[in-house]
Amino acid sequence: MAIEIERKFLVRDDSWRSRADRGICMRQGYLASDPASSVRVRLSGDRACLNIKSATSAIRRLEYDYEIPLAEGREILQQLCKGRCVEKTRYRVEHAGHLWEVDVFEGDNAGLVVAEIELDDEDEVFERPAWLGEEVSDDPRYYNMNLAEHPFSRW
Repeated sequence: MAIEIERKFLVRDDSWRSRADRGICMRQGYLASDPASSVRVRLSGDRACLNIKSATSAIRRLEYDYEIPLAEGREILQQLCKGRCVEKTRYRVEHAGHLWEVDVFEGDNAGLVVAEIELDDEDEVFERPAWLGEEVSDDPRYYNMNLAEHPFSRW
């Protein structure tokens, strides 16, 4: 069983950029979503994946990820997602032994910057970088599937 334990935070400033990688552009669309689960396709650089997530708590989810042909991923986004998409650039930032993923959203979600950390345990201790802001793990507005339906620019 694939389990993801992830905490999500707003980002307070751009100081993370000096330690970030070059970033990768992503576009993801949702085929199905409800408060408990989602099915999405994601284009990430020259790769496409089909992803299934099911929430068991605010920070713990079952997650299954399957690589699919890039052409099929593009077709699914275009034909089946019907505008329920999120565009972002994801940067990876190392801090105090943990890897952070910082998502800079574009399109209707422009202006939103969110950092995520994946943990091995829900109670795992980690050092918060100075650029980290408020935790939003419990706020469903910040879930990508909800950002596709209710973009940040319309809050």
